[in-house]
Amino acid sequence: MRFRSLCRHAEIGANSYALDAGDARIVLDAGMHPKHESDEALPHYEWLEEGSVDAAVITHAHLDHIGSLPVLLENQPQARVFFSPAAADLGFAMLHNSVNVMQAKRTELGIAEYPLFHHRQLDDIERAIETRANERPFDLDPDGIFRATFHDAGHVLGSVAVSLKTKDHSLLYTGDVNFENSTLIKGALLPEDPVDTLIIETTRGDSPRPADYTRESEERSFADAIAATLKRGGSVLVPVFAMGKTQEILTMIHQFKQKGWIPKSAPVVIGGLSTKMTAIYDRYGKGLTRRTDDDFRILKDMDLRAGTRRHRGPIVPEPGTIFCLSSGMMTENTVSHNFAKAGFLENRKNAVFFVGYADPDSPAGHIRRASPGDRVKLDPAGRETRVLANVRIFDFSGHATRDDLLDYIVRLNPGQVFLVHGDIPASAWFAEQIRQRLPQTRAIIPEPGVEYDLNALRIA
Repeated sequence: MRFRSLCRHAEIGANSYALDAGDARIVLDAGMHPKHESDEALPHYEWLEEGSVDAAVITHAHLDHIGSLPVLLENQPQARVFFSPAAADLGFAMLHNSVNVMQAKRTELGIAEYPLFHHRQLDDIERAIETRANERPFDLDPDGIFRATFHDAGHVLGSVAVSLKTKDHSLLYTGDVNFENSTLIKGALLPEDPVDTLIIETTRGDSPRPADYTRESEERSFADAIAATLKRGGSVLVPVFAMGKTQEILTMIHQFKQKGWIPKSAPVVIGGLSTKMTAIYDRYGKGLTRRTDDDFRILKDMDLRAGTRRHRGPIVPEPGTIFCLSSGMMTENTVSHNFAKAGFLENRKNAVFFVGYADPDSPAGHIRRASPGDRVKLDPAGRETRVLANVRIFDFSGHATRDDLLDYIVRLNPGQVFLVHGDIPASAWFAEQIRQRLPQTRAIIPEPGVEYDLNALRIA
């Protein structure tokens, strides 16, 4: 079997990998890079001969794993596409929104080739995809050369890892994984059986967690910070991704109110896409997915404002209000970006609380690095904005800690490990740790385009 990274950049971005077993070829994930535009945002699908892919597996609905699926299928229309049921519903909602974003960029940035795909094309693809339940083996190709099984990855709703078996090789691809229970969904349930090859994310390899961290204390600190902001007459902005982090934080806020940690009367405001994603999250309770609280329904059990059928209208800063707005990186022209520019950051009573990853070069990254009183530029054409609001960062990552990932690698004791989905320092940390703890295991940071013969790499 041969492995090849189709990623254009050896970092977090347009995740996509090809596995070739001679008589069958599959693709793992089909992402789009959030920092780049047009062809530069896509994996190297030109490396795959037209009509050569038997199947694609999408591990979850974040755009860096699903965003270029329609582009892949343009030259691989015969390929079967497999999702978990929840990932399919979330994923196509994300892709339809992506069309709208690309149409706006065509107008605003003059990118003539945008959109790269259209709504009708997505409807056709969605009718043809196949969904599979976790822990139920299935064939990926007509001859049954690749036998696959999905496992709950605990990252976001519907996220899966996939184990693959051929007659002479076993492989596990984690996708994005989180072993810890979050407020809304439970942690990963991945297999513990040894494998020949492990392909594993390394997102947090360069970010050690403090030794005294506990989820409970972090949640209490977050609640106390919200309460203090509201008490002084300010408002709270929590930049969140519309899918995953929004639902996690809303559930957390609901629990804070139930415990009396923040005022029950504090209004909570979300944006339009977040509402659509939250409705899908709510549909997958009642035993359909592994939920921490299976009876809780966000839109039914919380009194949310803006972007819901009950409350519509523009989102404007109001004292005493909690705003959970996308995007998490405050990318230009998103709701959180425009909201922050409208004087929010310049009010000392307000607060901006970050609860997940932000690229250092994004507007969120600039704000996170700013000291009180610093001026930051949120977009190239805009004026500088003075950061007077209270800015804090809380650790509610949906990615496993590096120690949890390393412990899992050691337990599996694979013949070789491909370290993906991480910046070079993060992947390099894992490579060095594996060399020390598993000297018989080959640790590989794959170069895009290089083919690796997995059978030749294995140590007898």
